Amino acid sequence: MRATGAFALLDSLKRHGVEHIFGYPGGAILPIYDEIYRAEERGDIRHILVRHEQGAAHAADGYARATGKVGVCFGTSGPGATNLVTGIATAHMDSIPMVVITGQVPSNAIGSDAFQETDIFGITLPIVKHSYVVRDPKDVARIVAEAFHIASTGRPGPVLVDVPKDIGLAEFDYEAVEPTQVNLPGYRPTVRGNTRQIANALKLIQAAKQPLLYVGGGAIASNAHAELKALAELFQIPVTTTLMGKGAFDEHHPLALGMLGMHGTAYANFSVTECDLLLAVGARFDDRVTGKLDEFASRAKVIHIDIDPAEVGKNRPPEVPIVGSVKPVLQELLKLAGAGSGQKPDTRAWLARIDRWKEDYPLVVPYPDGKISPQEVIAGLAQQAPDAYYTTDVGQHQMWAAQFLKNGPRQWVSSAGLGTMGFGMPAAMGVKVALPDRQVICISGDASFQMNLQELGTLAQYGINVKTVVINNFWQGMVRQWQQAFYGERYSNSNMDKGVPNFVKLADAFGIKGMVVDRRDDLEGAIAEMLAHDGPVLLDAHVTRDENCYPMVAPGKSNAQMIGLPERVLDRAAELVYCSGCGAKNTLHNRFCPECGTKL
Repeated sequence: MRATGAFALLDSLKRHGVEHIFGYPGGAILPIYDEIYRAEERGDIRHILVRHEQGAAHAADGYARATGKVGVCFGTSGPGATNLVTGIATAHMDSIPMVVITGQVPSNAIGSDAFQETDIFGITLPIVKHSYVVRDPKDVARIVAEAFHIASTGRPGPVLVDVPKDIGLAEFDYEAVEPTQVNLPGYRPTVRGNTRQIANALKLIQAAKQPLLYVGGGAIASNAHAELKALAELFQIPVTTTLMGKGAFDEHHPLALGMLGMHGTAYANFSVTECDLLLAVGARFDDRVTGKLDEFASRAKVIHIDIDPAEVGKNRPPEVPIVGSVKPVLQELLKLAGAGSGQKPDTRAWLARIDRWKEDYPLVVPYPDGKISPQEVIAGLAQQAPDAYYTTDVGQHQMWAAQFLKNGPRQWVSSAGLGTMGFGMPAAMGVKVALPDRQVICISGDASFQMNLQELGTLAQYGINVKTVVINNFWQGMVRQWQQAFYGERYSNSNMDKGVPNFVKLADAFGIKGMVVDRRDDLEGAIAEMLAHDGPVLLDAHVTRDENCYPMVAPGKSNAQMIGLPERVLDRAAELVYCSGCGAKNTLHNRFCPECGTKL
């Protein structure tokens, strides 16, 4: 059939199951938007008009994280394309499957510094999994099919497709390409792990006395939640997760330790310091997790499972490297465990020690006189909306949310690797568009929220029922905390008090319900009112201004050396002693020697 390049693009997106596009039009991409008009009239697709292209990228990102599907966003050439860059980098750092379509000046004008021309292909090379510039309209269908395949297989990531204006307008004899027709002989991600290595991993697990599962975003990406639970329960191994791994393991489970790392739980950080076997599952040994790298799990042998061979051994050489997708690797490991002798490690003493740490060093919600603490707000949300999908921005509120929310699979949506302020609300739009029947709550900070507050207009236009809670301490909270702790309390350009908008009036200006709460007696009712409202809500929660997020591992320190724990822990955590019973070297926070049980 005769068709334009724009039609080929939209038809190809439909064939790949795309139902929603987030974007913003402009001159170079107008031929494609003209085709969107027709596609929407046919009911083939729904376009969500954002107020800034960065919002489009974050919305597509949130859509992908919540569903596991490929998110799609559009932007025009020049500034439209460059406005997408932060969102592309965010998705790249967190391995999120996205296809990004950008308009481009006509082919014969490329390289001439034409109006609104930028080399978006070149600009984004370091932050995409792959990218294309379409040179012939006959290639559109093939390129789209390849883009979706690359974005969603192996280690997921964003793929850019740059479409010159004349390609969208050109007519040609169109032949569709189905998802099953993709042929990329040079691209063959390893999915199934090496059986011999998996058997070696099983032997290490069976011999361990103090094993620990360290779980990252790869477990979420491969939907390995059931296998992870089965493995942890079979061998009675405690589980700690990264920020990206939240939700991969039921955080209500007695084996759950919550998040580890810079603002992880004390018991997770003590556990990773003392474990003798670390099973790294879809995690990349990020600096925010490891602290001082040479002291991270320094007593442990390491099994590292990851689909990206570049990550295995990059920061920490493992005893057993396994390249493969988490889900099939864990399935094979469980199969071997079931077929073997059934030998299991005795982790009862290890779990008992961890339970004592949980009792001694729990996360605590403060209740200051006359003010609401940030933790109170998040704990209140967790109590009244335990099954919601939560998105966050970046900073103190993000860490408190990670500490106090207990999320299910894919119900935690947060910028982890890049740490992008302004991510939360547009990401929540994407989640809600994808899952209209689920409750979606964005937890933001007053500084982060102002990065992309214009997306209130998108919420209003489409009636996207997202609840946004601003944890408002009138500071760039995490910057202030670091300035207090490490920069002599010199608060350079981190105070947001002057110029902060009246968030209730701001919401009202967009036709959205705005609320403010600053008294503890009103907090429970305000959250209930917000959740009950049929439509988007912006709740401005005024909290204590000087609250710090603890525990905290200072830069260059080991995970056992946390700021913000009781003084007795700070004094003793780094002190090395030798057991009087067996001579083993220990840190005093153990209380009992893991080798022989002698009290230290």
